[in-house]
Amino acid sequence: MDDGNIDIGVVGAGSFGTSMAIHLSKKGYDIALWSFEASVAETINTQRENKVYLPSFELEYNIKATHVLKEAVVGKKIIVQANPSHATRAVMSQIVTFLEPGTIIVNCTKGIENETLLTMSELLEQILPDEHHHNLAFLSGPSFAKEVAAGAPTAVTIAAKDEKVAKYCQGIFASERFRVYTSDDIVGAELASALKNVIAIAAGISDGLGFGHNTRAALITRGVAEILRLGKKMGAKEMTFLGLSGMGDLVLTCTGDLSRNRSVGIQLGRGMKLDDILASMKMVAEGVKTAKAAYALAQKHEVEMPIIEQVYRVIFENKNPKDAVYDLMTREFKAEA
Repeated sequence: MDDGNIDIGVVGAGSFGTSMAIHLSKKGYDIALWSFEASVAETINTQRENKVYLPSFELEYNIKATHVLKEAVVGKKIIVQANPSHATRAVMSQIVTFLEPGTIIVNCTKGIENETLLTMSELLEQILPDEHHHNLAFLSGPSFAKEVAAGAPTAVTIAAKDEKVAKYCQGIFASERFRVYTSDDIVGAELASALKNVIAIAAGISDGLGFGHNTRAALITRGVAEILRLGKKMGAKEMTFLGLSGMGDLVLTCTGDLSRNRSVGIQLGRGMKLDDILASMKMVAEGVKTAKAAYALAQKHEVEMPIIEQVYRVIFENKNPKDAVYDLMTREFKAEA
């Protein structure tokens, strides 16, 4: 693969897409940043700041924002896909006619499509022609957008079926502040990245109820066990769930103050209604929608996932969080392994 001058398109100007644009622009790449909202694109170009989704960070002049999807795709060697999971199908279906041979798509979305229960890799393979499938890669790991944009040392994983694609992306994305590992376990990386958001809501509920570190540690540890059970059933590698995509991202999302999913859980634990919580948020908490898909996947594959189940019931069946905790703690006695 050619390592010469390349242009990169970032499709999705939310917090993470913008942070990726900032990070890659600092490496000297020219970035076309697509925004669904024309006003966001205009503000970025005129004021060099994404005031809606990632305020207080200056965007370099080698980042050009656009509301025209074609401008973020044509002539680009790499497309960074950073839309919310529920919008990915609609947006990515539009780029098919613009996509050029050899273009690599790096997915950064951490979610599962509710209607189909497809991971983002399965969704993209369904949308894109076969000749593009070997050029798909998936970035995951503990990486809050604000900290990436600020240049805080961060480590992530890029998974791809083709080792050459993974290593090429590793070289493009890696810097002295952004360490990139490679993997061939797309299934594990995607499941871990999506399902940790649901466990983070559970951790937030625990915090909102006033429970302590013991409870949060138990939720994180047993959350890994649940995700691992489903992952193995779906063909993932066990070690992936103990790495950056798994345990690393889970710990970050369950404990970090920047976690939107933990924040949703905290407010649920304090008695707020979900509709009111979501109405007050500018950005998407993927775990809310993923809880429904995760519960459905557990039923489909006949995997016991009690934490996922209780989060689903709190969100979609209005179960009292205190009752959910009681039901988790009084389940049948079992061996840990």
